[in-house]
Amino acid sequence: MTTKPTQPARSSLTFELPDGSLHHVEVVQVLNAGYAGRSQDDVAAHVAELAELGVPAPSVTPALYPVSPYLAQQTGQVSVQHDRTSGEAEWALVVAADGELLLTAACDHTDRALEVHGVAWSKNAAPDVLATRAWRLSDVASRLDDLTLRAWVTHDGEETEVQSGTLAELLPPSYWVEVLRERGDLVPGTVLISGTIPMAEGVDQFAGRWRVELGDPATGRTIDCSYDVVPLPEPIG
Repeated sequence: MTTKPTQPARSSLTFELPDGSLHHVEVVQVLNAGYAGRSQDDVAAHVAELAELGVPAPSVTPALYPVSPYLAQQTGQVSVQHDRTSGEAEWALVVAADGELLLTAACDHTDRALEVHGVAWSKNAAPDVLATRAWRLSDVASRLDDLTLRAWVTHDGEETEVQSGTLAELLPPSYWVEVLRERGDLVPGTVLISGTIPMAEGVDQFAGRWRVELGDPATGRTIDCSYDVVPLPEPIG
């Protein structure tokens, strides 16, 4: 008796655009960019800092980490196994069913304890949380560098900004579009997460709640995603 190959677990996402239309996306692959700052000199300095903390250096920068497709989620709650996990403010490029490119806010929740053993492992230990609204990439392409990216953490009911910058700090979507095209990955259902901007010094990122906002100063529009970080029960055995 032969066994039919099974399809990997996937997620379904729905995005509302400014005109009220909806895009339903069946996720087929998720790729997380890493060390994706536009200044690779700054990236090299960051790699050296992380190495001192025990995080292994990538073989090349920018890096690209495949993530299980089901980890792209639109959720208000992320369950974690311990208190050393945190998010990252990012934008996400989504290839819709009709091939249109969408831009939205995302938060890559990462297991920091596992990160010292392997960045790729840590990226697969928690979801990439995406917003439920998006913009057509073509509608904001002329002002991408002006778009803002911010994140806040909440401790005991008090929200504190932990990240703030613009998309000019990161490699642009056009760079990753070409990478995906060359790889044959610019296909409907692909989700690419951008990599992140620096964290503010002195802010505890191991928080009970994360919120990320992608903003367009030209229109005043924003897209945000937020979620609570909920510890799992203690293991038995």
